[in-house]
Amino acid sequence: MAPNPQITNLVIILGMMQISKKIPFDDPQVLMGVRILYVVSNLIIAGVYLYLQQQINKKKDMTTLKYVEPAPMGSAEEPKLITTTIHSYDLQQLRAMWKSQLMGVGMMAVMHLYFKYTNPLVIQSIIPVKGAFEGNLVKIHMFGQPASGDLKRPWKAAGGMMGLGGGEVKGDKKSIEEAERAGRGGAKEE
Repeated sequence: MAPNPQITNLVIILGMMQISKKIPFDDPQVLMGVRILYVVSNLIIAGVYLYLQQQINKKKDMTTLKYVEPAPMGSAEEPKLITTTIHSYDLQQLRAMWKSQLMGVGMMAVMHLYFKYTNPLVIQSIIPVKGAFEGNLVKIHMFGQPASGDLKRPWKAAGGMMGLGGGEVKGDKKSIEEAERAGRGGAKEE
């Protein structure tokens, strides 16, 4: 059994925080080296995501996928039935991964360029690359693992802060039939 990714991230962060205390960031060459490491790690992630997009479009799996999307946390809306294809679902997940990565780059740019923090550059050169290679799309489309078990679509949304999320995406037959009878959603996404 593989170790929990959140635990390994915590270990990496704590270790890199100790290491980054010993890095002489006041030396311009060292600082430039760390910046280059950060840029290279983001280029690796971009390359992985572009490869994923190419593989998803090449497979173009048009198998119908139905699932019940939970209502946004704190809203009075009812869960919504989503009918889509595996191709569209994978592209949607990839867009979410791109968005998340770009948000991280934006936050890092503000922290480093505006607030002059340098230590997070080291940590953010490692954790996002690790996270990219642990993603479900990478496991299926790069490493060729079958989409069954934990990799069966729809995937459970990663819990937000302290495991608090908006609810669980349900793909079981009972939930889908219940949503269809209630008439919630059901419009096919293209």
